[in-house]
Amino acid sequence: MASRSLFLTLRRICRISNTSDTNNIQYLSAFEGGTVRRCLSTDAGRSEIEDEEAIFMEKDDLRSRIFRLRLPKRSASNVIQRWVSEGKPVTIFELRQISKDLRKSQRYKHALEISEWMVSHEEFEVSDSDYAVRIDLMTKVFGIDAAERYFEGLPLTAKTSETYTALLHSYARAKLTEKAEELYERIKGLDISFSALTYNEMMTLYMSMGQVEKVPSVVEELKRQKVAPDMFTYNLWISSCAATLNIDEVRRILDEMSNDSGSDESWARYINLANIYVTAGHLVNAESNTMIGAGAEKSITQREWISYDFLIILYTGLGNKDKIDQIWQSLRMTKQKMTSRNFICILSSYLILGHMKEVEDVIDQWNQSTTTEFEISACNRLLDAFRAIGLTEEANNFHMILIQRNYIPDSELKTDHAIL
Repeated sequence: MASRSLFLTLRRICRISNTSDTNNIQYLSAFEGGTVRRCLSTDAGRSEIEDEEAIFMEKDDLRSRIFRLRLPKRSASNVIQRWVSEGKPVTIFELRQISKDLRKSQRYKHALEISEWMVSHEEFEVSDSDYAVRIDLMTKVFGIDAAERYFEGLPLTAKTSETYTALLHSYARAKLTEKAEELYERIKGLDISFSALTYNEMMTLYMSMGQVEKVPSVVEELKRQKVAPDMFTYNLWISSCAATLNIDEVRRILDEMSNDSGSDESWARYINLANIYVTAGHLVNAESNTMIGAGAEKSITQREWISYDFLIILYTGLGNKDKIDQIWQSLRMTKQKMTSRNFICILSSYLILGHMKEVEDVIDQWNQSTTTEFEISACNRLLDAFRAIGLTEEANNFHMILIQRNYIPDSELKTDHAIL
């Protein structure tokens, strides 16, 4: 299935670096049959770790010794024990950092052994995050069943929002909808405060399973519990509405987002780009809120393309150009036909972030595409949309690029697109 192939490509650039730290587990978004999930670490991130490894190979500290193990069958616990037996100190902060670096390198077994060492030594004060990391690592090394048994065996004091969310994340990642829903219902009955991250997990799962109609009920529960939504919450919610072409609701959510007390510069950038995308991309309400192309198996559906576009919009809001580059490169690698809307989305993103060289490259790619016809009308709509929200400088920059590269003669542009 084409969407499955594209998902695998995206998956290689979008991986979880620390699936239990609430500061790091925010949003993996790669689409598998309609998934919006969190993207936190990349192949580039792993190469950085490998570069660091080469530097540390010359050192004789605890991190270097553990990273020199290489083979999973060799024991990180033995290395730590030997280090301590030599009379050298080790702190829980050092072990946490080493574990984090190992996870970035996908060396989960050694990271789990460090976690086991921390838990088994009473002199270390283990945190809720440490337990949550351990649940994620057990899922990766031994599977969901082992993670479940570990969670159920935790003392009540360790069954916190972080550990519950870590297990929920494991279910969501494995697409175990029934187990995730059972745990979610259990969570709703607890007298524990949860963050938006927990609700994002359920929304992510429903998006991945194509059950977009279930997303609003999760948002309702989040609001009922008076939990503040974050940008990832809004993006999932908006994506679910866009997938059914409920554009009136998309605009209403964007208005709500702009009035949210948590709104900042990144949110404003997201809102602007989302509005440009809806306007210039000619997204209009469908007669019914059924998913577009939900039954297609051999090609990427409009629903999926829209979700990819909102992933790009999300990272534009966050100002993360590296992620935008990676997603766009992966989308271009698919043999499936992109739409003019996809080009409008990526052009808008680069324009808002001020990357004119990339804008020129994308215009060339669009013009040279053998599957997606270059549309002058789409460029005009994009210019209109930018000026409509007051981004005149970005519109003028785009206009100049079109003129300079002879894609649209100045005489063919509308008179109201004249450079100001």
